[in-house]
Amino acid sequence: MTGTTSGSSTSGTREALDGLARLVLADENLQTVLERVVNLVKWVMPAGAEASVTVLRQQRPTTAAFTGELALHLDERQYAQGYGPCLDAAMSGQFIEITDGRSEDRWPDYIETFLRSGALSSLALPVPAVQLAACLNVYAPTVGAFTDQHRHVGAEFAAYAAVALSNVDTVQEARDQAEHMRAAMASRAGIEQAKGILMERYKVTADEAFRLLTAVSMRTNRKVRDLAEDLVLTGELNM
Repeated sequence: MTGTTSGSSTSGTREALDGLARLVLADENLQTVLERVVNLVKWVMPAGAEASVTVLRQQRPTTAAFTGELALHLDERQYAQGYGPCLDAAMSGQFIEITDGRSEDRWPDYIETFLRSGALSSLALPVPAVQLAACLNVYAPTVGAFTDQHRHVGAEFAAYAAVALSNVDTVQEARDQAEHMRAAMASRAGIEQAKGILMERYKVTADEAFRLLTAVSMRTNRKVRDLAEDLVLTGELNM
C-alpha cells in the first residue's frame, strides 16, 4: 500500500475503515490486527508517510506494529530517551503534531534524530484503549504534510485501534478465565476421586475423607490438590 498524493479520498478512507470494521478479532492475534491498522493508515496518509502503534504496558513502551524502518527507528529513539511526542500523546491522551521539525523546539534531542532520519512532520494520536496507554504515530518526509482531513482520519483509525486493543485483551482475558476454570474443575475432580478412594478404604463419610486430606496437607505442607492427584495415581497417601 502507498500513501495518497493529495490527501485521502472519502471513498478510500471509508474502504479502509470498513476493512477494519470487518476484522473478526476473536480469530486474529493482536499483532495481525495492529499490522492491518498501520498498513491502512499508511494507505490513506500522504505519500511517503510511515505509521506505527506504540503500546505501553506497565509503563514500558513497545512498537506493536509499524510500516517501515523510519517509524520503528523514531519510536525507539523516544523510548530510549524516555520522552517524545508518541509517549506524551499516549500518556496524556492529547493529540500532538509536529508541523515543521526544523522549527520545532520541543524535545530538542529527539528532533535532531527526527530530522537526520528524513522526517519533517508527524502526528501522534492517542489510542483510547480501555486497559492500557497507546498511540498511533504517523511520520512524513515533508513540511506541513497533514491536512485537517488527515487529522480527522487519523483520529478515526486511532479509535479503531483502541477497539482492536480492547477487544483482543478481552478475548485473551476470557481465554485465561476459561483456562483457570478448567484447571479448577480438574483439581476439584481429582479431589472428589481421592475422597472416594478414602471413603471406600476407611469407611468414612465424604466430609471425614476431606478432613483427612486437609490434615495430611497441613502436616506435610503440600497442597490438597497435589495429595489428591498422587492418591488417585498411586493409591497411596503419605500420612
